[in-house]
Amino acid sequence: MRQWQGKRYWLVGASEGLGHALAHRLSREGVELILSARSEDKLRALAEELPGPAHVAPVDVTDAEALEKVVEGHGDLDGMIQVAGVYWPFGAQDWNVDQANTMADVNFTGAMRLAGVVVPRFVARDRGHIVLTGSLSGYRGLPGAAAYVSSKAGVMALAESLYADLRKTGVDVQLLVPGYIKTRLTEKNDFTMPFIMDPEEAAEICFRHMSGSRFQRAFPRAFSLLFRGSQLLPDWLYFRLFA
Repeated sequence: MRQWQGKRYWLVGASEGLGHALAHRLSREGVELILSARSEDKLRALAEELPGPAHVAPVDVTDAEALEKVVEGHGDLDGMIQVAGVYWPFGAQDWNVDQANTMADVNFTGAMRLAGVVVPRFVARDRGHIVLTGSLSGYRGLPGAAAYVSSKAGVMALAESLYADLRKTGVDVQLLVPGYIKTRLTEKNDFTMPFIMDPEEAAEICFRHMSGSRFQRAFPRAFSLLFRGSQLLPDWLYFRLFA
């Protein structure tokens, strides 16, 4: 089991939803947190709620220089957790160029920029913990969500590749793959969301996974089997069933 007491973690995407709930869960375990998101007001309100030490570091994950300054300004980190993401529901027939590019730039390229500021540091000292957040939708292409699905698939491929490179070193890489969580983002959906979870319930699953040594956790488990099982289907059958 991972020891949390006294560790320093950078939680990116902490202002609401899963990130907000994870901040509370980690703080109760004695983790010193650097809280990042774009909204300084929300971060300061969160920091005041937490039982343990927390530092507010507003940042936009599309700004590589700003991410570098956060790391330089807060000393050695024991880990980084990437939860930041944006979402709009649309597919090819209703393509929104600005929203699609923003999802790519925040969800995937944002994760890549975060990797760019923590991976070299962790590798150099042979110690650190990197947690990236994908989505059940990222396992295979889905109708009506091309931009979001591809952005999350990129994060998942990034996590898998980092794990392949670093699994026999002192740098731990883990991947969280959640389904639907009740947040401001999922409120945009006008369809039924099976097995939708409260942020606190999802945060507890994430925390238990991060406390262990396994690479990937997809949840809710029953719902995840549908998405993971779809990877085994031939294309002709998959698209007949899912598209």
